[in-house]
Amino acid sequence: MGIVDNSASLRSPSVVVIGAGMTGILMVIRLRQAGINDITILEKKANLGGTWRENIYPGVACDIPAHMYTYSFEPNPDWSHRFAGGDEIQQYFQRTSAKYGVTNSIHFNESAISSVYDNGRWTVETSLGNIHKVDFVINCTGILHHPVLPKIKGLDSFKGDAFHTAQWRSDLSLKGKNVGVIGTGSTATQLIPEVAKEANKLSVFQRTAQWVAPVPNKPFSNWNKRFFRRNTWAIKLLVNAYSFGLKHIFTKGVSGHKIPHAFLSVLCKLNLRFSVKDPGLRKRLRPDYQVGCKRLIINTTFYPAIQRDNVDLVTEGIQEITPRGVITKDGKEHALDVLVLSTGFDPFAFMRPMAVTGLNGLDINEAWRDKVQSYRSVVIPNFPNFFLMLGPNTPIGNYSVIAMSEVQADYILKLIAQWQTRKFDALDVKPEAFKSFNQSMKQGMKGTAWTSGCQSWYLDADGDPVVWPYTWDRWVSEMKAPSMDDFIPLHCETPTGQS
Repeated sequence: MGIVDNSASLRSPSVVVIGAGMTGILMVIRLRQAGINDITILEKKANLGGTWRENIYPGVACDIPAHMYTYSFEPNPDWSHRFAGGDEIQQYFQRTSAKYGVTNSIHFNESAISSVYDNGRWTVETSLGNIHKVDFVINCTGILHHPVLPKIKGLDSFKGDAFHTAQWRSDLSLKGKNVGVIGTGSTATQLIPEVAKEANKLSVFQRTAQWVAPVPNKPFSNWNKRFFRRNTWAIKLLVNAYSFGLKHIFTKGVSGHKIPHAFLSVLCKLNLRFSVKDPGLRKRLRPDYQVGCKRLIINTTFYPAIQRDNVDLVTEGIQEITPRGVITKDGKEHALDVLVLSTGFDPFAFMRPMAVTGLNGLDINEAWRDKVQSYRSVVIPNFPNFFLMLGPNTPIGNYSVIAMSEVQADYILKLIAQWQTRKFDALDVKPEAFKSFNQSMKQGMKGTAWTSGCQSWYLDADGDPVVWPYTWDRWVSEMKAPSMDDFIPLHCETPTGQS
């Protein structure tokens, strides 16, 4: 008896993918590998790359080892350093997107301005006035893409050049100028060493000190690259080693495991003790919260830079900004030619300001009015067939977001496969499953570093972290297959998709 081919009976879905950064490129490749080709890719800018297109400040790099910060199906033997620079990463995504035929399919300079659900279908309107009626919307706009400007009196009055790090003025020379940097987070610690090389004087305005873990940025020689090209097993071995360290030291260290946290604490405290010679400066650089409460900074160049003769660490609070510079609370005015705002991003914006309307006319802003939450970081109640990549509770310690995205992409494809076999026309999550998941998140936060008493971008307005509070292995296990009992299958009056 021959094998029966049921592929002809599968419905073929239409999909809009919003965003052509790392997750958007991945999602399109995965969809096509699953035989889904009716895909519209909307990208608001003229080029792909997301955060690596936007962030071009000096020193920009990824704090995840480069060989681990790649798609599992597209290893790169040619990384120049352990922690790749932004330009290299951008080139990698451009190259990968072109290789897999994604680039030519992207609608550049066209953003989604609204998505409205009705009877199993989404109507997506774009900034160019185009209308797409599709079965699924997959939002791939990422986590950190809406710059936050500090609310400081007089910011608009400054007469010099002032800009956020995500709006870097590459045409502006800093040579011989007096530069101020507000902030000392991950971006600032990469930026400050580079600016210090050019500026006449650099004033670093620190509100909160940061813990810094010293992981050297090892360069890879041409011999290393040739070896990796000829021996792909060596790349896998290296990735496994990095993964082991991140899973069992960094991720466990911040999520409540005592021995890894003790190791990280000793590492960071010894790094500060032996890297900064002056006791007074060392005291000002020492955080008053436990290691891991804020995102741990991986860096070996910040401490040497902050001790340069032309660099001044300013720890008095900022009172106001004047046309000439910054006045701190001790009454001193710091004269500046350039003011750089390294003040981070809004981690709760996600796809907004795009208007999203779900079941019964529910607006996403109303759904998230009290709290930004989802189910499994992917599904939002009352927004059927709308998936959110890297949603709330996705960040996992200092782990690779590419690895996270690949797990989420497979999860989404398994849900779409159920649609293809007509198990439902649209899929919503049960209120009790949504509530149970978020209660589990809140319960898991107890005892983690994130709830130990600091302010960070991980925390929402209620002080609840929006990270994953458990191990990486547990996340992979729970995302391996959707629990269909947690969903409400909706059957629509007019069947969607192709028969």
